[in-house]
Amino acid sequence: MSRVRARDLGLIRGGIPGRDNAITDVPGVEVGYRTLIEDRGPVAVRTGVTAILPRGRAGAADPVAAGVHSLNGNGEMTGSVWIAESGSLGSPVLITNTHSVGAAHEGAIRWMLDAVPGAADQWLLPVVAETWDGRLNDINGLHVRPEHAVGALEAARSGPVDEGAVGGGTGMICYGFKGGSGTASRRVALGDAEYTVGVFLQANFGEMSELTVQGVQVGPVLKAEASAAAGPSAAAAPVPPPQGAGSVIVVVATDAPLLPGQCTAMARRVSLGLARTGTAGSHFSGDIFLAFSTANAGALASRFPAEEEAVVLDDLRAVPWGRMDALYTAVVEATEEAVLNVLVAGEDMVGHKQSVPGLPIERVRELLAGRAG
Repeated sequence: MSRVRARDLGLIRGGIPGRDNAITDVPGVEVGYRTLIEDRGPVAVRTGVTAILPRGRAGAADPVAAGVHSLNGNGEMTGSVWIAESGSLGSPVLITNTHSVGAAHEGAIRWMLDAVPGAADQWLLPVVAETWDGRLNDINGLHVRPEHAVGALEAARSGPVDEGAVGGGTGMICYGFKGGSGTASRRVALGDAEYTVGVFLQANFGEMSELTVQGVQVGPVLKAEASAAAGPSAAAAPVPPPQGAGSVIVVVATDAPLLPGQCTAMARRVSLGLARTGTAGSHFSGDIFLAFSTANAGALASRFPAEEEAVVLDDLRAVPWGRMDALYTAVVEATEEAVLNVLVAGEDMVGHKQSVPGLPIERVRELLAGRAG
């Protein structure tokens, strides 16, 4: 995937990113992919699985404080009800296509039984989220299998994260252009301490005319030009699902010590970052967000107590609510940048039912220079 990113092209300004400008800038967080791109006669496979380990493989048994928020519920994130109840996330996070949630869920359980000591002694509620790739991928072919989820988890690493058509984002479309996987991060100073906020998203949302970059509505111009280039033949093509359909899953990570309710507040701020890129939140788009804090290791566990075992109280530290604003800003900025990183990484793709172009980056830069809109 391309390593030229939105910030390199001047599409993002401000904020202080972490070393790799990725969710993996949060210490301990690891990301892995399993990408499936195959042509089988008339069938085009363009899909995969993304895995996020909040504390890496070594800390997979240690829960993190977490919160969830649904901007629009036309989608799925398994395990979210328990996160909302307990404020705790004790499993990997996987993202795939809509019809492969079951396969990824089974793969996550198989991996945890093998990789996490004692996992078989407790119940397992893996978090698996989805976005719909049925235009570019043969989604009904059920090509993702449990072993692909295991492969994504085994591939999880810290450091730079590939973007674009990789993992669960392989067959996705964003604002009418090639979508996919993207990430960004921000460093945040709070008193004498510095923390990192990282965002990872699987972008499959937005109607082309909505696209906004640096506050400039470039989408209407790009849509008019695309329609003119397509000519009258476009009217005879099969009617596709409405643009804007598809969904976006966003995962926010931080090493700032937060309470579960504060994680939920962080997840809500994702909506503002997405809005900066233009979306109004389509009815056909499942926009579901998860935020977690890797601080307070050892707290928020939910284990079967042994008979006569002493009760030991959890001990949590947290950023004061009145000091949360800088963290909120980091979520908004990193979410906006992650979306633009997806679009910049996107390349033309021939798919199962249609093809989709990559974002015409130089045209966008021209429109920004002329302050179009």
